[in-house]
Amino acid sequence: MDPKLSTSPNLPGDDLGLADDLEGGARPGPGGTPGTDPEPVPQNGGPGRIVLAATPIGNAGDATYRLVELLTTADIVAAEDTRRLHRLVQNLGITVAGRIISYHEHNEAAKTGELLDQVRSGKTLVMVTDAGMPSVSDPGFRLVEGAVAAGLTVTAAPGPSAVLTALALSGLPTDRFCFEGFLPRKAGERSSRLADLDAERRTMIFFEAPHRLEPMLRALRERFGADRRAAVCRELTKTYEEVIRGTLRELLEWAESNEVRGEIAVVVGGAPEREPGTPEDHVADVNALIAQGIRLKEAVAAVAEDARVSKRELYSAVLAAR
Repeated sequence: MDPKLSTSPNLPGDDLGLADDLEGGARPGPGGTPGTDPEPVPQNGGPGRIVLAATPIGNAGDATYRLVELLTTADIVAAEDTRRLHRLVQNLGITVAGRIISYHEHNEAAKTGELLDQVRSGKTLVMVTDAGMPSVSDPGFRLVEGAVAAGLTVTAAPGPSAVLTALALSGLPTDRFCFEGFLPRKAGERSSRLADLDAERRTMIFFEAPHRLEPMLRALRERFGADRRAAVCRELTKTYEEVIRGTLRELLEWAESNEVRGEIAVVVGGAPEREPGTPEDHVADVNALIAQGIRLKEAVAAVAEDARVSKRELYSAVLAAR
């Protein structure tokens, strides 16, 4: 590995695997912790509710007491992958008493109406995905959208988040950030998406599959420059957790020389603040807008605001150049 790269050491943890168990410490129990409020239940035969419940992103020990209570008491548990759900409850040492329904991107459209009808009838529906918060780059948005339109109650049981975990560990600014999910697989579409982010000043967070990491980092380097700071975060909270920090050039060299595996989040620093330059530097930009049919005054105002130069001085520079 390039010695210039900053690397977080591998950390021990309880990965969510088929044969894994929680070892040591008390397991979360359905009663919650002392002082916590019990989960509310529908009263008087009224409509039920939907709870978006965050699940561990790798370490089963990150399951909250509230998640355990919801899984053991809900009327219905809608799961992105029922096998992953069974694996999780096995690790937690609990049993799902309610009905388990498979609910994923391929059947959302067909099953959303059925689930909403169950909630209307007074059922408590808990939505879980394979990891993290439902509806964030995961199934769940259609369900929330339908519930909001129908006036049904939707709440959340927050918990682990790969997005926020990667951001916090990246070493990049955290005061302003945006989540971009997965970039398009096709090179042309990916290039177009990145072009839209050219001037993005906030720290950007992406997800990527391990076998596509190398072309993704190459595209990032070509678009944002080889010296842009970034971090590759893999297997977060798991036994082989690793965070590689460096420039996009260094990260691409690392990816080219290593067999990368596991769940990956890529965090990229925002665009550096541009130097304002002189009004004369932006005359061509104003003329380009005028050529599109925009009035001189409006073109000057738009360019001056974006370039952070004086409107009066830019206006004079445009007239002087004619």
